[in-house]
Amino acid sequence: MRNQRTIRQSVSLSGRGIHSGHDVTMKLEPAESDFGIVFQRVDLPGKPRVPADHRHAVQRQRQTVLYADGAEVQTIEHFMSAAAGLQIDNLLVSLDGPELPAVDGSAAEFVRILDEAEAVEQKRPRKCFALDRTVVVEHEDSYIVAFPSQDGLKVSYTLDYPVGSHLPSQHVSFVVDPSTYRDQVAQARTFCLESEARALREAGFGQGADYDNTLVVGKDGVIKNELRFDDEFARHKVMDLVGDLGLLGADLSAHVVATKTGHATNVKLVRELRRRLEELENLGLVQRETGLDIKEILKIIPHRYPFLFLDRVISIEGFQRAVAVKNVSFNEPQFQGHWPGQPIFPGVLQVEALAQLAGVLLLRRMDNTGKIAVLLSIDKIKFRRAVVPGDQLRLECETLNARKNSAKVVGRGTVGGDLTVEAVLKFIMMDE
Repeated sequence: MRNQRTIRQSVSLSGRGIHSGHDVTMKLEPAESDFGIVFQRVDLPGKPRVPADHRHAVQRQRQTVLYADGAEVQTIEHFMSAAAGLQIDNLLVSLDGPELPAVDGSAAEFVRILDEAEAVEQKRPRKCFALDRTVVVEHEDSYIVAFPSQDGLKVSYTLDYPVGSHLPSQHVSFVVDPSTYRDQVAQARTFCLESEARALREAGFGQGADYDNTLVVGKDGVIKNELRFDDEFARHKVMDLVGDLGLLGADLSAHVVATKTGHATNVKLVRELRRRLEELENLGLVQRETGLDIKEILKIIPHRYPFLFLDRVISIEGFQRAVAVKNVSFNEPQFQGHWPGQPIFPGVLQVEALAQLAGVLLLRRMDNTGKIAVLLSIDKIKFRRAVVPGDQLRLECETLNARKNSAKVVGRGTVGGDLTVEAVLKFIMMDE
């Protein structure tokens, strides 16, 4: 296990989006531990933030796109690949447009500016996931298989276009570490067939593409450009896959074998891996990120006995998700009147427990220091079963969106895997 990393200083890069054709400037800024990689659309009202997380990935042709809080960030895969390949975990990436710059169609320029910004190690450990069983994702004639491995991430890719496409079959395999990534993967550029180019333009894609940032393959080979590697097309597919795996939120130890896959299949694999990781965490079979004991909880939220309904925060994933437990005891004062002879933990207190966990999640942010999270509204609330003394109430909160002075969180409570309560909570941030 390694420690998390960010950058020492801010850097910027300008260019044109390969699909939108819009000019854009991106600025990378250092971020605290557990922040993750978060994009911010500074050109939109409220400057919404979009976390680089598989839960925000939406399906688009020939690119990976994130959507959250009314904002979209397009073509993130090459930058995410550079960050993952160099093991940079925490960044705020501001953009004044909808799409990241294409630069030369590879991840090389993103590697360059990350090197210029200087990586620095942080104190908290990076989440790691050593896959424990084979995971298979298939779509038509493409597939990805992730095999267990204890030796870090290895990616093998087979490129196999139809006969007559002028693209030769290629196979590559790399152990993905910063040195190998920088020298063997990052420089591989995006590509398309000459026969595809016109149709893509007519469909609204490739408006910023040219022969300098895209390898266009015709019947006589690459047009108006030269290959950097004989197997550059397959290497680029590895680069894309590394970027999409960056949405997992953990360092993956596995051998990933892919054939004829694209971004949609890659993201589907990430979701399957994430589902398995959460299953193992819930069973206590893999190490979680450091949680919070009661003393640490008291430092973050103002609640005190008898109105504190969190015993321990057992998992925190940046500012996106938190899991806690509340051990329900007959000695608690609410059971004196709710109800004598038939004690039931009140539903409103289940919601309060979720709100307190949401407060922990939101108030850990440095820009919320000295503030309290005040509940503004409760929506879509449902109670499913009674919670009684002796139960352990498991609480989960996930941030839907978070702005400077407000936030929306979805929360759910379970006992023994059975849902007890779910609700969407809205907060405003107020000074203490």
